[in-house]
Order: sequence, then C-alpha cells, then structure tokens
Amino acid sequence: MTSRVRFGANYTPSQGWFHHWLDFDLDAVRADLDSVAALGLDHIRVFPLWPVFQPNRTLIRPRAVEQLVLLADAAAERGLDVNVDGLQGHLSSFDFLPSWTQTWHRRSIFTDPDVVTGQADYLRTLAEALADRPNFIGMTIGNEVNQFSAGPHPDPDRITPVQAERWLDLLLAACEEGAPGKLHLHAEYDAAWYQDDQPFTPAHSARLGAVTAVHSWVFNGTAQRHGRTGTATEHHAAYLVELSKAWAEAPHRPVWLQEVGAPAPLVPAEHAHTFTEATVVNALDCEDLWGVTWWCSHDVSRTLADFPELEYSLGLMTSDREVKPAGRTIARIVREQRERPHRPSPRTTALVVDAGDDDTAPRRSVCAPGGAVFEAFARLTADGVRPAAVLASRADDAAHLAARGITEVVTPDEVR
Repeated sequence: MTSRVRFGANYTPSQGWFHHWLDFDLDAVRADLDSVAALGLDHIRVFPLWPVFQPNRTLIRPRAVEQLVLLADAAAERGLDVNVDGLQGHLSSFDFLPSWTQTWHRRSIFTDPDVVTGQADYLRTLAEALADRPNFIGMTIGNEVNQFSAGPHPDPDRITPVQAERWLDLLLAACEEGAPGKLHLHAEYDAAWYQDDQPFTPAHSARLGAVTAVHSWVFNGTAQRHGRTGTATEHHAAYLVELSKAWAEAPHRPVWLQEVGAPAPLVPAEHAHTFTEATVVNALDCEDLWGVTWWCSHDVSRTLADFPELEYSLGLMTSDREVKPAGRTIARIVREQRERPHRPSPRTTALVVDAGDDDTAPRRSVCAPGGAVFEAFARLTADGVRPAAVLASRADDAAHLAARGITEVVTPDEVR
C-alpha cells in the first residue's frame, strides 16, 4: 500500500487478445507494455485463460506458468507492477471454463470438492511462481466469476451466500499460501451490489480479501436512464466506491476501482475522453481509493469475430498501439496527480442504505439504477453534497460515524 492513488490498465494484448497465451510472443508483449508505460501508468492487471493454464484438473502447464512470469518480468523492466486474475472465467462476453467442469464432466465450480481443490492448486501455483517478484501486487481470484452463480447467465451453478463465502475463503487462503503478505482479493461485477438474488453479496466484497474491488459499467441502466453526461453516469464509479464503504467493517478499508470503461454507443467515441475525465476525477474525490485501473489497455482487433460491438473500442490505445483521446486524458490526469495529488476531505453527509439483512442484502436492488438509494445519491451529488453511504443498522452508531467523519445522516425519503 502507498499513500498515493495507483493508476493502471487491464492488459488486453494487442495481438490475439487473450488468445495470445496460445501463441505467446514475448516481443509483442514487451511492445504492448512499452505503450502502457508511456502513458505513465504504474500497474497492469493480467488475465491468464484458465483452460489454457489448467487443461486438466491435475495438470497446471509449467510452460504457461513460465510465460506468465516472463510477462511479469517484462512489466517490471518497464516500471509496471502486476496483479494476476486466476480464474478466467468470463471475459468480454465469452466464458472460459475447462472441459473438466463441463458437459460429460459437468459439476459446480463453486461447490464440487474436486473442482475447488483444483482451483486452489491452480491459484496457489500462480501465486508461488510470482511470490518473489517485487512488482507482484497479488492475486485476484478471478474476473467477475459471480456471473456463473445466478441469472442472467444461461447455465449458472446456483449457490447460497454461505456457499459463496466458503468458496471465497478457501481460494483467498490458497493465494495467501502461495504468496504470503501480498494483496489478494476477489472481484465481482455489479450484480453483487444491485441484484437481490445474487449469492455474492456486498458484505463479501467489502469484508473478504485485502481490499474491496468495484467494477463500474454504465451500460447497466445508468447511462440509459440518466444520459451520457448525467450526474449519475459521470459519478457511477464514485458511487460504487462510496456504496461499498457502507458494508465495510474497517472505517477506512481501501477500495480499488479495478474496472471502469467508456462503453459505446452510450458513450460515443468522440465523447469518451470527457467521460473518462469526469469518471476518474470524481472517483479521486473519494477517500481510501487504492487505485484506478482502466478497461482496457488496447482495443480488440477487428480481425476477431463475434464480440459485442462495444468491446472493440474500449482501449486507451488502438490494436496498433496508437494512443486514443481517452488514453491522452488518462496520461494527463496521472501527471497532474503525481505533481499535485488531490486529497479528498471526508464526506460528512451519509445516505442511509436499507437493503435488509446486512450479510445477505435481500433488498439490495434499492442500490441499483432506478432504486431509491441510487437516485437519492445522484440527487444529492447534483446538489453538491458529496454523499457517503451508511447501513441503516449503523445510522445511529456514533462511534462508527465519527470514525468515518460523518456528521449528518439522511434517508432516501428525505432527499428532494
């Protein structure tokens, strides 16, 4: 942990996307990382493909692990730290699950004892391989793996919140065994905060692992409802950062804005840089922000088929490594923050969040776009209030409020 906010990118290889692991080209990786470092960023988030690295439950390919280490070392040569997501899992609308969990071998990736043991072995192996690298930040269990646990996934492995917590605890422990003392965490897409029946809960995100990760995507109904320049749209990432703190047990638990991007056509290409600036500047006005990691480093090449249209244009750079306006915006913000870092003051007004039971949040849709908490937060923000969020169960807890610098509490019904 450092006192300054970290800035990075989710590394999407310019050649072959994440399929580059099948034809690993270290020179191409080095060229990509040169372009990332040139923006002034200090870290990347890396995505091994689970079926490529562990094609059989008892086979974790040594050569694939060696290539991951080579990538990490190439990053270190360019001043870039590395976070590694193990279970991919899900990326840009595509699922990558090994054959030993599917069809004739169909079994739950969350509860089958053999599968979970295999996952733990895999994560431990990756962590061990990087444990002695000074630029290794730590492991993220996987990318938005919660999407496999409930609808709208077409074939989910349904589980309970208790089973989700057990799975997270086991795999976080495996990461810690492999690389003791590193920053190990888990990361879910925003259904964890917004979807009533999602078994991965806000409490899991805000209490398990070294930091809380939030992923901010305004195609979730926010931009559709509020428009490209709406307060709720430009503050969505900041909202998730503040919302997560309502469930945190430590008053100043770090929050990592681990994914955020400018999705077309809701954010047209010609406006991506303005959305980028507003989103990052607003997030920087949140205390306890560990870092901002933009999605993504490079565009998906148009030579690859069947991606949703928006996925082709999310990069800070093109697939030819040409810096786009959003990339120049990020680079400027990074320079400014290193020269004159913004030190946000405490948010003294807190909006009450009543999602039912604190552990399972059965009514957390009040926090989703259109929900009472979401819309009240946007209205307060538009009025310049800089709201925080506090659980209803803590709204009268003087010690908790004082620890967070909160002096006033309001309910959604009181917001006009």
